[in-house]
Amino acid sequence: MEPGQCSGTKETDGDVWAKLVPTDSSYPVIEIRSQDTIICSEVTPSSIDKSKWCEIKRCPDKDSTMIRSTSSFLCFIYPISYGSSLSAIIVDGTVVGEEAVDIKSGSEIISGPDRSGYLSYIFEVILFQQRDSKSLQISIDVEHAKCSICLNLWHDVVTVAPCLHNFCNGCFSEWLRRSSTRSHGKNQSVICPQCRAIVHSVGRNHFLHNIEEAILQTFSSLKRSDEDIALLDTYASIKSNLILGMQKNPPKKRPLTFASDESNDMELPCPQCGAELGGFRCSLTTAHLQCEGCGGRMPSRPESGVLQNCLGCDRAFCGVYWAAQGVDADEFNVICHPDTFKPISQRTISRIPDSTHQNNRYEREITERCIQQTGKTLQAMISDWIVKFVNREIDRTNLQLKHAEKISSRTYLCNDCYNKFIDYLLYWFRVSMSRLLLPRDASERENCWYGYLCRTQHHSDEHARKRNHAQVIFFCVGQERLSQCFDSSSALLIPVSC
Repeated sequence: MEPGQCSGTKETDGDVWAKLVPTDSSYPVIEIRSQDTIICSEVTPSSIDKSKWCEIKRCPDKDSTMIRSTSSFLCFIYPISYGSSLSAIIVDGTVVGEEAVDIKSGSEIISGPDRSGYLSYIFEVILFQQRDSKSLQISIDVEHAKCSICLNLWHDVVTVAPCLHNFCNGCFSEWLRRSSTRSHGKNQSVICPQCRAIVHSVGRNHFLHNIEEAILQTFSSLKRSDEDIALLDTYASIKSNLILGMQKNPPKKRPLTFASDESNDMELPCPQCGAELGGFRCSLTTAHLQCEGCGGRMPSRPESGVLQNCLGCDRAFCGVYWAAQGVDADEFNVICHPDTFKPISQRTISRIPDSTHQNNRYEREITERCIQQTGKTLQAMISDWIVKFVNREIDRTNLQLKHAEKISSRTYLCNDCYNKFIDYLLYWFRVSMSRLLLPRDASERENCWYGYLCRTQHHSDEHARKRNHAQVIFFCVGQERLSQCFDSSSALLIPVSC
């Protein structure tokens, strides 16, 4: 049997944005393309002829879909016995004539005025993305992008393993909390709310998060209210990968054994799985975080008030937690060095990080000479700019850290995020300097049009040396090219039309 089709265009005309899936699998799926409106397919099981029986049109805002019956084929086939009543179809149990009505993904459509004797279809909307000729084209059924707990589109989507089902962060976090509460410390595993399989780990899925945002841009009606989103965010507790319970074959990277414990020298995920430390001992259902610094594990305990995740990247680090539990690093050999994760105010710096100025060593050397001209040490200069940052004398918009607006001198950052923070402060230090105060060889250089975002500086030493990359940068907003200009009196970014 030939595939179902829409009338008026060839198969290659337009993108497939929706489809009609027959409830009888012996009939083909009807693809609806952007250039088509009239549906032409089989209508009754007893006839193999194709007829135009309805029109499905996507509204200009692409946020709603309308359907109406086209009756000419019905009156032609059964002009006497049924008369004009055959001008109707059934949509979600409601008889629809030539007046268009709204339909949504999942709506049931009967190709005639009666359930018996006519084919039944399910309407499904498909998300289709094509950003440019080199981008990957993705077709997605919106119904497959919904959380099976709240039955809405994902929000801050997380994926569980090994079954790979997806849920809202807030929904699964609440499921995890209730599962732990119901177990009452008993050795019960966390199960997937969709397939009931045992869940070994869960983590945020950044790829699907981008898909989620693309769907909302196409179908804004699927967006939840601000109140619902705020409530979900309060439930969300998954910031990095969580390891749930004890696995049958735990990793052998860092075994922990306790000779006096009843575990009989079995390998344990973390010290608190083998003994009570700091008034806490892990149960079999306790979720664990894997430290990004040392690879070890610690129980996920947001209720303890002890910081376990870096605010700049949301990754987990164990040093602060184990120190709060009184765990001796020399005894267990499982915690990071204290300098791996600490507040900004407690950090000291004696040299400019290699990653500063996009790894451009020429810019770093110029910055070092500029600091020497001020008569201050690097630590003193950084301390001054931290004060300006905290007092919001410099803009935070382009700081490449998560939760940039929440960062203060008391914020705990990992080493990578701290280096990015220092890079940002040194960038502002450079662009705030008058060109007259720069070393002569630096002031005579021409500006690179791309500024610090330039990629040529990474592979061309000559370009990195001859062009100034610590400067204002240009970017496009709509059709207007703007520049980020620095006002030395207020130290704020001011967008100015070029």
